[in-house]
Amino acid sequence: MGLEQFYLICTYVIAGLVGLCVGSFLNVVIYRLPNGMKMSKPASHCTTCDYTLKWYDNIPVVSYIMLGGKCRKCKEPISPRYISVEILNAALWLLSVALFWEKNPVYAVISAIAMSALICIFFIDLEHLLIYNRFLIILGVLGVVAIFFDKYTRWYDHLIGAAAFGAAFLLIYYGAIWVLKREGLGFGDVKFAFVAGLLLGWQRMLFAMLIASVSASIVLLILRRVRGDEQGKEYPFGPFISVGIAVSLFVGAPIITWYLGLIGF
Repeated sequence: MGLEQFYLICTYVIAGLVGLCVGSFLNVVIYRLPNGMKMSKPASHCTTCDYTLKWYDNIPVVSYIMLGGKCRKCKEPISPRYISVEILNAALWLLSVALFWEKNPVYAVISAIAMSALICIFFIDLEHLLIYNRFLIILGVLGVVAIFFDKYTRWYDHLIGAAAFGAAFLLIYYGAIWVLKREGLGFGDVKFAFVAGLLLGWQRMLFAMLIASVSASIVLLILRRVRGDEQGKEYPFGPFISVGIAVSLFVGAPIITWYLGLIGF
């Protein structure tokens, strides 16, 4: 094994382990932030019986499996979201390393941090219909950094993406209020579109919105058929945008290049 291969394997191992630990922290953020709780206090505990978790109850993935997905004291089930977030964050960090590290390590870090912010937005908006500014600020800062380190999109395409999609969502927001006399989407979605356009650039953001719109249409149609939801029921759009951004950030550039080549551009 060469030295470069050894370093790369170490990078994967570190990314996976740190990704798991960060995923564990994301669970704290996802639960505590919407409930107005501090991140540091109280100590991690069972939300049913208030049992304070020991250090060996907090090992990412391992503790959940060893406890059988139940609280050590009261035996109430622990939400599978906890282990899902840990595994998902680690997997997305590993994918960021796999796709970008060798050619563009800074962009790999940008991608990994963006994935963690998107996970928080996904689960919080899904449950509480809220998109917090702190996550949008993180994505916005990453978008600014990406202008200088993104080798897949020209710098001005990032600015065009922010302006175009921010303006488009703002128009939809106020247009729905004017025509329907109610919000068609939340203002958090408007800000989300702005920072996402800055992060991805207009081409990949267009691809992300295609994924978000199609997936939202399919999922909401199924939900209305299965659950019989009323026509005016409010659904979060943030989770679908998050998925679209993640997919586009990872594979948007090669897919767009392939498509343009297919049609002769």
